[in-house]
Amino acid sequence: MLLHLTSWEERVHKDLTIHRAWKDFRFEPLDALEEAGYLNPSRGAKSVTLTEAGIERAQALAARYLGEAAKGL
Repeated sequence: MLLHLTSWEERVHKDLTIHRAWKDFRFEPLDALEEAGYLNPSRGAKSVTLTEAGIERAQALAARYLGEAAKGL
């Protein structure tokens, strides 16, 4: 959820927008999120990209823990 909250949208193609976040977290949790399919592989980059599954999971967690405050995140 924190990666999603600190992410930004980046248009990489006319029809493709991705959510990107800086790697400000320990590598072990990032690797686990990648293995679970929530992040795209990004070995050499300083940022990570969230998959659709990662965005959906983050939004569900935000709704669960933040309630009404999570709307629009």
